[in-house]
Amino acid sequence: MSINIRVAVKEDCARLLELVNELAVYEKAPEEVTVTLDEFIDAGFGKTKVWDAFIAEEDGFIAGFAIYYTRYSTWKGRRLYLEDFIVTEAYRGKGIGKLLFEAVIKEAGEKGFKGMSWQVLDWNQPAINFYNKYNAQLEAGWLNAAFSTEKLAELQNT
Repeated sequence: MSINIRVAVKEDCARLLELVNELAVYEKAPEEVTVTLDEFIDAGFGKTKVWDAFIAEEDGFIAGFAIYYTRYSTWKGRRLYLEDFIVTEAYRGKGIGKLLFEAVIKEAGEKGFKGMSWQVLDWNQPAINFYNKYNAQLEAGWLNAAFSTEKLAELQNT
């Protein structure tokens, strides 16, 4: 198997969105994916681009990706945030995740970020085991908070 790690291009977006949906199924929340392909493309390649990604492919087949963006910590400064990281099921256990993750680590270093962060579900033991190989600091005690589109609209109209 010869895996090529490269930067994502616009033409990859349909496949990336398929992988996003695969990840959502794995994370037991397929109904949570509401982004359209057009919105996904615009967010990655439009005028106000917000994400970048690395692709893992074999013979033109996209087997995985790591999508990330810059976040800002008032305590630490610019940091890389790894939003999604997936290798399609048939390609897991072949070192592809390691290649993608290390490409993101290298990117964070080359861009001078003050660190890198991401989330992992507390029940996702395979992912936790993977991150433990890198001695990642897994933080307890933080709760995720969010507003949906509908809630934002409701709050704006009050």
